[in-house]
Amino acid sequence: MICSSFLPAATQMIYDMQLGHLLKGVTFECPPVAKGQPAVVRCVLEGHHYSSTEIDRIFSASKAQGKSLYYVDEPLLAGISPDVIFTQDVCEVCQIDTRCTQQAIDALPKQPQLVALSPNNLQDVFECAITIAKALGHEEAAYLHLAQLQTRLDYILDTLRANRAPLRSVMLMEWMQPVYNCGHWIPYQVAYAGGVDMLSNPAGDSIVTPWEKILKYDPEVLVIAPCGFLVERSKEELNLLTSMPGWNDLKAVKNKEVYIADYDLFTQPSASTLVDGIEVLAHLFHPSIFQTSDRLKPKYSAYFQETVQV
Repeated sequence: MICSSFLPAATQMIYDMQLGHLLKGVTFECPPVAKGQPAVVRCVLEGHHYSSTEIDRIFSASKAQGKSLYYVDEPLLAGISPDVIFTQDVCEVCQIDTRCTQQAIDALPKQPQLVALSPNNLQDVFECAITIAKALGHEEAAYLHLAQLQTRLDYILDTLRANRAPLRSVMLMEWMQPVYNCGHWIPYQVAYAGGVDMLSNPAGDSIVTPWEKILKYDPEVLVIAPCGFLVERSKEELNLLTSMPGWNDLKAVKNKEVYIADYDLFTQPSASTLVDGIEVLAHLFHPSIFQTSDRLKPKYSAYFQETVQV
């Protein structure tokens, strides 16, 4: 049994469940755990350093024209000849989708099984781990992995209850220009960590959110985690937010509760990375009762008001 993964989240879960020996062929964006794997899925934007505004414009134009910016190295895939390919239908902007994948495999001499992973909420993500393990003939690996993750989640919930931790008002941004709220599983992550994001879209797509609406909501905590950006990349464009009218009046800015975080804690829906994200959020929302591991500390950064260039 050989599989290929056309989305980073599936790749991460395959390795998390100790099934990496069955994987050959990933995407150019797959996580470090897959280093050395041949990249079967590529993107025409590779190697370019576009701004947030330019990226949004390019992807919006591509979507309007019904074109994909992703493509499959068909000769490489044919050489791998996988039995199973994992793909997705959640976001055609972030990753190659099932339609494009199907077009690429139609010409293959051996037709692999196509398994689409399309989670909408956090529970769906956990069930995707089971789907992957079943497809690879190792269902028990998923239950072992998920049990370990559930222990970590239980600790957070029990600690919040024991400390009667107050619910924090939060906004988590998936993009900076234009500003996108958070959707799908991320609002559930916020809730697990002891917060509520009233601008979010649980189990649905993230959408452009007017700045005036953010000012009116005035969250206590602001988490900036643009899709595909690590902390340092996001810092390059924070002026897109700090130059907005009313930025310094936001409660989160006044109270120095603005944070930047790596995208894979939130917009890469592998079960383990989302639990990592919950642990980070729990610390950011309630630093007096939660600490983060040394492994996770490099994945987020505080952005205090006195460092803001306006």
